[in-house]
Amino acid sequence: MRVLFTVSTWPTQYAAMVPLGWALQAAGHEVRVLCAPSQAAAVGRAGLVPVPVLGGMEEVLRLRLQYHAEATDGIWPYPWLPPHPLTGERLDRLDAFDVGHFEREIAPELDASAARSFDAAVSYTRGWRPDLVLHDPGSLEGLLAAGVVGVPSALCLWGPASPHDPEHMRIVPTDHSGSFDRYGLGPFSLDMIERVVDPNPPSLKVPVGGERLPVRYVPYNGAGPAPGWTARPPAAPRVCVTWSTALSTVSGPDSYLLPRIVTALDGLDCEVVLTATARDVAALGPVPSSVRVVENVPLAALLPDSAAVVHHGGSGSTLTALWAGVPQFIATFASEQQVTGERVAATGTALHVPGHLADEATIRAAVERLVADGSFRAAAGRLREEVAQTPPPAELATRLEELAAGG
Repeated sequence: MRVLFTVSTWPTQYAAMVPLGWALQAAGHEVRVLCAPSQAAAVGRAGLVPVPVLGGMEEVLRLRLQYHAEATDGIWPYPWLPPHPLTGERLDRLDAFDVGHFEREIAPELDASAARSFDAAVSYTRGWRPDLVLHDPGSLEGLLAAGVVGVPSALCLWGPASPHDPEHMRIVPTDHSGSFDRYGLGPFSLDMIERVVDPNPPSLKVPVGGERLPVRYVPYNGAGPAPGWTARPPAAPRVCVTWSTALSTVSGPDSYLLPRIVTALDGLDCEVVLTATARDVAALGPVPSSVRVVENVPLAALLPDSAAVVHHGGSGSTLTALWAGVPQFIATFASEQQVTGERVAATGTALHVPGHLADEATIRAAVERLVADGSFRAAAGRLREEVAQTPPPAELATRLEELAAGG
């Protein structure tokens, strides 16, 4: 069987698909991943075969445009303005981004680029003839190509956010290029998504349209090494701090909460381990000796022995914490992360606050509560069992074989 993946321009958005790719390959199937050239190295490091032919709007720009629209509509929840969609710089007023100029001069070229990306996906799919197409929510090329060629497809969720959340939180882009209509499928609608691969435990109650294909979440947090000390249980309760690889780039500098978190946790009777990108680590400045700072250590190596984790609501951090059964403190700076924080907090495994309310006292009190109050650990343990009882990727691979065969 041949299986084609299509993915967006953000590695964390397709990381949850990687173990499914491994399972399909281990079962003897051919797997190829259509991606943008910027993602070829990341896909290759994950052990999958990249085909770098896609283009279209970068995910960073799409999200910044979404945040600016939220602010324009009066539903942006933070006391500062979102960053300029094109430059990422601070805005002192909303009209500093000329929406009319963007729609007249820039959007048409972006739409043309998206159309070329859809065309590339259809052309490759027609030539390679896969039996099945899987795509992440940010890559509608897979959905279109599967529809044109006439093979089954499934959207693969990356976390607790869903295409069926409110419009301003939607994780699926709009087809401004008109490519679905151009290929005879009619205007794009969410009803075209017939199947959804869902790695979330049932207690999160993520809304899904079409057939839900449950799959056990298996962490893939990148290809970084795990230091030897991660094999030894910590001497004191470990609090892990992890932050987004691109949050400041997308949501603006006010979302860079790491220095505040480090200050808040200094002096706790805990082992504090902070893992972040080299750029975020460099921006920290002096760090208390009580905090161990490491770059890009996979969360799956840190969380099983942790008492709590602090993060921004990213799907990889969230689902890896649920997999490990670790209570979470989530401070969010965007609508998708907000819905993630709210859903996880509703299960009793986490505390969630909007990022602008996460002052040092709030952070410290929340972490102390998560470590001391056994109800959070018990709830996290229940969700860990839900994750363990969900069909593993190898079992889903068998179901996908049946689907491709017409079953």
